[in-house]
Amino acid sequence: MNLATWSIRNPIPAVLLFLLLSLAGLRGFQQLSIQSLPDLDLPGIIIKLSQPGAAPAQLETEVARKVEDSIATLSGIKHIRTSITDGLVQISAEFVLEKKLSDALIETKDAVDRVRSDLPTSVQQPSVSAVTVGGAPILTYAIASSRLDEEALSWWVDDTVGKTLAGVAGVGRFERLGGVQREIQVEVDPVRLTSLGVTATDVSRALKQVQQESSGGRGNLGLAEQSLRTQATVRQASELAALPVVLGNGRDVRLDQVATVRDTVAERTQLALLDGKPVIGFQVYRAKGYDESRVAEGVRQALQRLQQADPSLSVTLISGSVSYALEQYHGSMTMLYEGAALAVLVVWWFLRDWRATLVSASALPLSILPTFAAMYWLDFSLNMLTLLALAIVVGILVDDAIVEIENIARHVRMGKSVRQAAAEAVDEIALAVIATTLALVAVFTPTALMNGISGLFFKQFGWTAVVAVLASLLVARLLTPVLAVFLLTDRHHPETSDGGLMRVYLQAVRWTLARRRTTLALATLFFIASCALLPLLPASFVPAADRDHTLVRFELPPGSAIADAGRVAEAVRVALQPVAGISHLFTAIGSSQPGNGMLRAGEVREGSVTLTLNEREQRPPQGVIEQAVRQALRQVAGARFSLGVGGPGEKMSLILSSDNVSALKASAQALERELRGLGTFSNITSTASLERPEIVIRPDWQRAAELGVSAELIGETVRIATIGDFEAQLAKLNLDNRQLGIRVRMADAARRDLQVLANLRIKSGNGLVPLASVAELTLASGSAQVDRFDRRRYVTVNADLGGLSLGKALADAKALPAVKAMPPGVKLISTGDAEMMEEMAGGFGFAMLTGLLCVFCVLVLLFKDFFQPLTILSAIPLSMGGAFIALLVTGGELNISSMIGLIMLMGIVTKNSILLVEYALAARREQGLSRHAALLDACRKRARPIIMTTVAMIAGMLPIALGLGADASFRQPMAIAVIGGLLSSTLLSLLVVPVVFTYVDGLQRLMLRGKQHETVAAT
Repeated sequence: MNLATWSIRNPIPAVLLFLLLSLAGLRGFQQLSIQSLPDLDLPGIIIKLSQPGAAPAQLETEVARKVEDSIATLSGIKHIRTSITDGLVQISAEFVLEKKLSDALIETKDAVDRVRSDLPTSVQQPSVSAVTVGGAPILTYAIASSRLDEEALSWWVDDTVGKTLAGVAGVGRFERLGGVQREIQVEVDPVRLTSLGVTATDVSRALKQVQQESSGGRGNLGLAEQSLRTQATVRQASELAALPVVLGNGRDVRLDQVATVRDTVAERTQLALLDGKPVIGFQVYRAKGYDESRVAEGVRQALQRLQQADPSLSVTLISGSVSYALEQYHGSMTMLYEGAALAVLVVWWFLRDWRATLVSASALPLSILPTFAAMYWLDFSLNMLTLLALAIVVGILVDDAIVEIENIARHVRMGKSVRQAAAEAVDEIALAVIATTLALVAVFTPTALMNGISGLFFKQFGWTAVVAVLASLLVARLLTPVLAVFLLTDRHHPETSDGGLMRVYLQAVRWTLARRRTTLALATLFFIASCALLPLLPASFVPAADRDHTLVRFELPPGSAIADAGRVAEAVRVALQPVAGISHLFTAIGSSQPGNGMLRAGEVREGSVTLTLNEREQRPPQGVIEQAVRQALRQVAGARFSLGVGGPGEKMSLILSSDNVSALKASAQALERELRGLGTFSNITSTASLERPEIVIRPDWQRAAELGVSAELIGETVRIATIGDFEAQLAKLNLDNRQLGIRVRMADAARRDLQVLANLRIKSGNGLVPLASVAELTLASGSAQVDRFDRRRYVTVNADLGGLSLGKALADAKALPAVKAMPPGVKLISTGDAEMMEEMAGGFGFAMLTGLLCVFCVLVLLFKDFFQPLTILSAIPLSMGGAFIALLVTGGELNISSMIGLIMLMGIVTKNSILLVEYALAARREQGLSRHAALLDACRKRARPIIMTTVAMIAGMLPIALGLGADASFRQPMAIAVIGGLLSSTLLSLLVVPVVFTYVDGLQRLMLRGKQHETVAAT
């Protein structure tokens, strides 16, 4: 007695089981988080080392290389990326997926500690932290106020907004865009300092000693104990002017005698504008593992409360990934409902019995709800991939129920009671149903077990599909027979004769069986032609999405001031105003730039303009808008631009790596020049020419030694006089709710005159001497930034694809003379989407081969035969041609989405073949039919359920293929590939599989006959 017959005899346990599973599924669905995609970042560690004032080239030699060499010895390290700017080294250590983040963090800290003693003593304590925040912000807001000025609003955002949002569950990081920082500036007069024989360094350090608080000591007054605290601080900035500063040698001076004290703002390093008007912006980053929609809702409510408390505030949502994630979620759920409804309608159209349709339709919710419970238990989320898995198995979920109900209905038409028909029909079909389900499991499981980036993508997809398919098997074997017994009626209808369509089909089968070689030759030619279509399909990683915003990043030449960047930003805004579909333009200059798993410190010469787009129904597609933006940006001179939010499918990134700096630079410039000559790329940029102007101070060692002046003293004096002391060394003014730095330096005008710098006084053994007397000042250039990849310098060449497929773009780039004739030691490395695409292709190839092997093994175990599983698998090649043709006709690409469809086809086509082959074998074994008669009987009995399940699956896919509603750029290629493959495989397998069956059966009989001859001869 199997599960099906047991459930018919004992219906209560089966009903109770699915009631509990459904309740668990509803609870799990409520708890599942909503995201665009699963967290795709590999285990990553960020190391930050700071040596204030050090140049990038110096940090590369003295710090970066030593730390990199130590990290490179760690197990599981995949890539090491280093970004070196003024005074800061940031190293991103990327590990393989199998590495535990906690182990990677501990091992990386140990590796840094091993070389800590080899680093310069002025290097501050290294910071080693795990990457726990998603790469891109999920929300970007702009705030303006009619009551607060820029400084007050900046502090309010830092203090009030920052603290409020930090209390929202799931907020991983908060970052302000634009605004200013309040500080106390003490502008020293060089002439007065010289007359007193002191330097700006003396004033700064003396002020630090005077303006401070310290605690220590203990008093015992009145038989009680008191702690002692020294308070040597002023209460407000105006009191600093009268503060006496001790200069040494018993001298002191009032601060206002040598300097001007101002309560002002620090030098501007950021700027934010909304539609050309100054605002303060901020970005919210999600901590990994949290629901984007819940984080966004928590942020929205917190900002609403702040706005209610202060009506003068104006808060504008600029951009974010949350709206797109919610749109994808609602769109996927809608398509899931539509697909399920269409599949049910197909079942009704074939069966024309609402009772049978109801039994089949019940498999959908009863299979999907337990899947939600498993997803919650596995810590999955509702994202495009898991929802896609559910959408593509909608047709599959009703397959088993359709096959069983159709078989029960056939037995009822034979004159049996419903109970008898159900018991016999489900028993008869048991092997086919189990085989088809396990074949699908065997196909999807390898996708869930892939390594690397592909594994990150498809772990949740594969296991969701596997659980849903297994749940559908459980429904079919336990609940469908029970529902059939209780819902179907005992109406005895005589078996209907073959209809016209069936007669045509059976005649075609007879024709193919009579002309087996011709049929097999035509099928082989079809497969060869299908393979020939493959090179015609463009390859890419992920289809470009149609989001509600896009980004224009711009970069000015090194050395440009923030005012120059502001003028370019305004020119961009004016140029983009005529572009249709844009509602807001938000400019951020000097903010940190994401990349390579870390945030690079912003520069005043860099900025971005976020284009907030109108609702999808009120604008052209994002690609059309971006093309218009590219045309408009040609009017703006003085900067180079890149377009796109940085998502997959937007850019091609090529890395040139070498230890030969000059050869590396020349190769990168040649590649950039030749890419421009192709005319197919836009916004081509590279980091090869990033050199900034410098004022180089070279000490005269002989003269400096005679005067007792050291290079360290020169550097320290120049630094403090021009920009002030390090942040940690500054004197502080304590306010009620914050500390303000007191920065001592010369006025801004001094930094604009080289002669003033040359006359800057340096303390020597003989008093103060001009800087020009101990050093030479010259104008030169140096690296603005040093980038390293896997312990070698690299230059990145980026290009906007603009709708071009990534595979075609890479092929064109690698065919250029600059790539083919690279100097020795210069290496081309594909990174970003290109690296992921190559890894994905290998992972998918291995997954498909593994899936085929697993299906074969499952079929061998179930059929207890090594030969007929080959017949079943012969239908798989027949599906590829239809999928390729459908993609070519619709302009599709071979990407992640379409590859999902190809893998799904393997399972679906196998299901159809199993139904045919299993019945033919059963007919020969149980009814004693000849091979030809058994095949015709199998085609007659199984064509109907095969066509029913195929049409149901196509109906389930149709809303996705049509791309209705939300942006379907990711899901559409998959549905198109599946529908095309289903059409070709169903039509051809119904004709070709019987022919292959005869050849395999003949081979099997031949081998058995040979074995019998050998046995007879041996006896």
